[in-house]
Amino acid sequence: MEQSVRAPLGRDLNMPLFLGLLAHAVVVQAVVALARVTTTYRAIELDLSVVWIGVIAAGFSIMPIFVAVSVGRFIDRGNDSVAAWIGAGLMLVACGGLWLAPNSAVHLLVFSVILGVGQLFCMAAHQMIAVRCAGPKSRENVFGYFMIAIGAGQGLGPLLLGVVGGKAAVPPTGALFTFCAAGALLCLFVAFGLRPAPPEAKPAQAGKVVPLSALLRLHGFPAVLTASVMTVTAFELMAIYLPLLGTERHIDTGTIGTLLAVRSLVSVVSRLFYARLLETMGRLQLMVSSILIGAVAIGVLGLPVPLFAMYAAVVAIGLGLGIAATLTFSEVVVLAPIEARATALSLRITGNRLGQALLPFIASVVATATGAGGVLVITALVLAASGIAVRMILKPA
Repeated sequence: MEQSVRAPLGRDLNMPLFLGLLAHAVVVQAVVALARVTTTYRAIELDLSVVWIGVIAAGFSIMPIFVAVSVGRFIDRGNDSVAAWIGAGLMLVACGGLWLAPNSAVHLLVFSVILGVGQLFCMAAHQMIAVRCAGPKSRENVFGYFMIAIGAGQGLGPLLLGVVGGKAAVPPTGALFTFCAAGALLCLFVAFGLRPAPPEAKPAQAGKVVPLSALLRLHGFPAVLTASVMTVTAFELMAIYLPLLGTERHIDTGTIGTLLAVRSLVSVVSRLFYARLLETMGRLQLMVSSILIGAVAIGVLGLPVPLFAMYAAVVAIGLGLGIAATLTFSEVVVLAPIEARATALSLRITGNRLGQALLPFIASVVATATGAGGVLVITALVLAASGIAVRMILKPA
């Protein structure tokens, strides 16, 4: 493992495929991040209740729960690029719909569901393309750069929100949805640059189906899934409820966009040091430490603290959860058999989306009594509990 972590990107890397992967990951994440936060602001414009906001957020994740494993099986048969094309097409439909008809809660819910399925296809494809484009010597570094691309995309969306929204309490959602639609069109164009593997390079055991029960019995796999669910869901709830927190505390849109962008930027920077931190600290210690750092920071963000403390908190969140998300992805690839890697990674997405579907809905009910700050504090407590559970269940490497 040390050799693979230390090795630079080398001859076992398919550079054109790698660069295409990074470009598409950035565009996908930027479009989704902007579309989701704009949808929240559009719901506020429509004067929807906090429960409706939670339902719409959950809708983004519900359908992928039921189709993620099937998408993984499809990709395990050598269809990673095709899945990226399908996902980009669905994202264009969703963003076009949000641009043309964002006029009711039902519209927002339906197009959020389509957007969620489109992102699922793209993410599942990206994960396997990241594995396919590199050999063992370059793989950990590729994972780090891949997660950097994801973080960069997640930061571009909120950055555009801040530029367009400025000092307004609620930004011009029509203009933002126009950017989303244009970005989705670019996403589809870039997707066709992701070429399928030649027939001779496809998995030799592509027809073999590994039962889900066998994957779930892999040593450490359930614990990694739990950690993944909580880190991704914590990111999710922060993106959903930070705009609401801003309206409660009279923080302008530009500042909220900047806070979200700072979090994503720090995630990008932290992933530059991912391979070195993994080598120095080991998987278990790094995972637990990063989760707990993120949990404490989210708890601080939910408290009535001054703006400088909120900036410090989002820096810590980007650092901690950025590393944790990368590590859970890498660990699934390490644990899964070669012929079922896409299925295992899609199972990870299923767990993430299950958390994204249930916890925002539960959080929306909590928010009616506690406000957005209470949601973040509760999220911090659950995230910390997951980190402690990982430490107790997994044996030290």
